[in-house]
This record gives sequence, structure tokens and C-alpha cells, in this order.
Amino acid sequence: MRPITRTISAAVIGFAVGAGAVSGGLFAYNQMNPNASAALSLSTRQVKTPYASVATATPSTLPLGPDTIANVVKRDGPAVVKIVATVPQSTSLSSSPYFNQFFGSLFGNGLPVTPQSTVQTDIGSGFFINSRGYLLTNDHVIHGATKIQVYVPGYSKAFTASRVGTDYASDLAVLKISAPKPVPYLVLGNSNQTPVGGWVVAIGNPYDLSHTVTEGVISAKGRPLTIGNRHYRNLLQTSAAINPGNSGGPLLNLAGQVVGINTAVSTQGQGIGFAIPTSTVEQILPQLIKYGHVIRPWLGVFIVTDTKNIAHQDGLATSHGVVIVSVEPNSPAENAGLRSGEIITQVNGQTVTSDTQLKNLIDKMKVGQTATITVNNQGKTLTKTVTIGQEPNGPITPPSSTPSF
Repeated sequence: MRPITRTISAAVIGFAVGAGAVSGGLFAYNQMNPNASAALSLSTRQVKTPYASVATATPSTLPLGPDTIANVVKRDGPAVVKIVATVPQSTSLSSSPYFNQFFGSLFGNGLPVTPQSTVQTDIGSGFFINSRGYLLTNDHVIHGATKIQVYVPGYSKAFTASRVGTDYASDLAVLKISAPKPVPYLVLGNSNQTPVGGWVVAIGNPYDLSHTVTEGVISAKGRPLTIGNRHYRNLLQTSAAINPGNSGGPLLNLAGQVVGINTAVSTQGQGIGFAIPTSTVEQILPQLIKYGHVIRPWLGVFIVTDTKNIAHQDGLATSHGVVIVSVEPNSPAENAGLRSGEIITQVNGQTVTSDTQLKNLIDKMKVGQTATITVNNQGKTLTKTVTIGQEPNGPITPPSSTPSF
């Protein structure tokens, strides 16, 4: 995993401000460009899985005009839900530097959680991905919850949801409710084809204000971000106004297709929100539905990559490879005899020069596969055999800000 070179964090709740009134701008655009409008064309295909089918679609656009966003909301709004999760809680979160940095979980309806609290209520958003009641949200919205309730437009009472699959690393979760009739659902668009500067619409439940709509643009793509023990490698940055309670809700293009799942916000500035792109969702979703989790190969070491400088400072015998800072207990690395202070120089005979290369080599392997790890231990070259394990579906706490594999 490439070190996070630019982490956005803050100690207090902030507000992301939208990009302004898009309707007027689009109306002016249409007046100047009467031929710019394109008819909506949703060519959907069904991705089959053992438990559900998820709708995806080729990119398309609605006619640009003053009612574009209103039309998107009218069509897609009924598929967006409010999620209320009951989570046992015995310690205060208000002292955490990351308290409420996710703009999803509205901890205690915005009130600080005291040490006397034994239960907290997290409020987030989600949306249906097929007519059978399967819905997508963030893992952090429902993580640790003993009860998950879903409020669906058109129904006076909440549905109790069951977990289909969760993934801590990608911060995605699939839930399911049993509705008396088919539910409306959203189509997954192509985030790779969503341009920087493209208009987007967010629908969610900020501060328990149900079905709040905001708009903005895609400000940037491929943003890395670290919040607590979660390391996001590839996020969409948006200027759409996002607040606590929006987490898990859809970020939509002007065709009404989901291009991202709203996930985090910077409290240090205005108009800086982040969403998980659908390119990531499409990789994770099939495994969540089929297995209930994501199968990832795992070694279990924490490493640093400034090997040359460390070698100079500590008198190491080589400046080549990556240094093991710590080994996760009961991990494949510990079972293979890998130790902190050793330098990984090769994996299966391939030279290791960076953390990114090490991650790529591990990611290409399968759980249960045997690998040969060459290390330098105080000037001695050693070869150790490791059986690649499965990454735990939960937080892995490193000894510092070092990446784990």
C-alpha cells in the first residue's frame, strides 16, 4: 500500500458547502447550446449472483435544463433509505480526533457520547440495488450494531435489516429487508467515465433530515484518505454538501446513476467530501453477496519503505527492500518466522523495492498459496516459507502509520 502522502483530518465536525445553484447554470447552457440536450437511454444489464441481481448501466445523460436535478431526485429518491443502527457503546467517542469525521454515522443524534452511555444510535443512509430488498451502505454505519432498522419511503414502519455481507477494508456493507412488494432500486454507473468537473447529486439523511438533496461537482479522483484504522486508497472528492447522516447514500450523475457512495468529509474546509467510486464497489459487491465478506490474501507485516535511510541510521547491511517494523500476532508472517527488523528483499524470487510492489505481489496470490520470502537479517540472507492467509475482516491496528500487508 502506498504511504498516504496527504491525509485530511480534523478534530471537530465540519460542514461541506455545495458548489452553488446548478439549475441556473444548466439553463443558461441550454439557452446558448440548444442542441446540447441528450435523451435518456438506460441500457441495463443484470449481473447474476447466487442471491441477487444488481443493476448496472452504460453511461447516459438527461436533457440539461432547470429541472434536471429535480427529475433525478424524483426518479431516484424513492430508492434511498434511512438506516438507524443500535450499537452497544461503553466509552466516549467525543474525545477521538476522528469523532464524526465520517459524515455518515450521526452518533447519538449529534450529541457527545458520555462514558455512562451503554447504547448509541447511528444514523446513516443507503440505497436499494435490486427490487428484492438488497441495499448498499457503509460498513461504518452499521459496524458493531445489534439492531439495524431501515426506513423506506412509502412505509410508516421501519424494516429490520439483516446483514448480507460486510467489508471493513473497503467500508462497504450489503443489507437486506423483506418488503411486501418489489422496491425501487438504483443503477450503478461507471465512475471511471465520470469526469472531474462533472455535476453530481447527493441524497441522504444529514442530521436526521430525511431525503436531503445537495449538488456539486466531482472535484478530484483517486484521493487517498486515512481515518482511524481505515485506509481508503481511491476516493472521489466532491463539492456536494455532505453532513453527518449522509454516509452510505448515493452520489448520482445527471443520468441518475450511482457513481459513488458518500463516505467521509474533511472538517478543515468547505466543500470537501469523499465517496467510494463504483469502480471499487463493482469489485467488492459480488463477494459480499456470495460469501458475506471479501477474500483478500494477507501476509501480516507492518513495513516501512525508507530502507536506505534506515540502513544508514541503524547500520543495516543493505539498503534494498522494505523493513519489517512489526509482525501481526497469529499471522502467516509470524507463523513463518518473520521478525521485526528483517528486510524483505524478494518474494518468490522477485525483487522487492517498495511497499507498493510488495502489496502487488501479495495481492496476486491466493489464500492458502505457499510463498518464499527472502529476508536480510543483520547481514545474513535467509529464506522463509509462508502460507498466505486471509485478511481479517476488521480493524488491524499498526504500531504507527505504517502500512500492513
